[in-house]
Amino acid sequence: MARDYMLKHKGFPGRLPGSDYQFVIRRANPKGVTPLKALERYKDRKPSDKRADAAFMSALWSYFGEETFERGNLDAGRLSWLFGREVVPADPDDFDPASYEAELKIDVKRAMATFPELFASEEDEEMPDWDAMWNGDEDGEYED
Repeated sequence: MARDYMLKHKGFPGRLPGSDYQFVIRRANPKGVTPLKALERYKDRKPSDKRADAAFMSALWSYFGEETFERGNLDAGRLSWLFGREVVPADPDDFDPASYEAELKIDVKRAMATFPELFASEEDEEMPDWDAMWNGDEDGEYED
């Protein structure tokens, strides 16, 4: 039975700091739920797009970990960049891509392969300074 409201993930980051990359939506779309679909990530994507993907994956991992989670107010556009790869249906046989109640989970092995810096243990290496990278204050591949 469908609910008449959309689950809001309290405490989940609303956007990538210092950007217009949105992570959650405020209210349900009155024209209907935007369906999730896997978007192709080409190698020539902008560094800021790649940072948004990494930050969103980091937020998902911090908030949900390996647990199944409801789509709720997570932004369909941002989810679609990870959908079908790092984020998959919890039950593929009972999945509605156009439902706020859709159950998802992180494919941990795939996420670790795509975003190894997010899953590096303290013993392996020091975690990157995400704020510096998001703000473009660090040299290297994260410059726009």
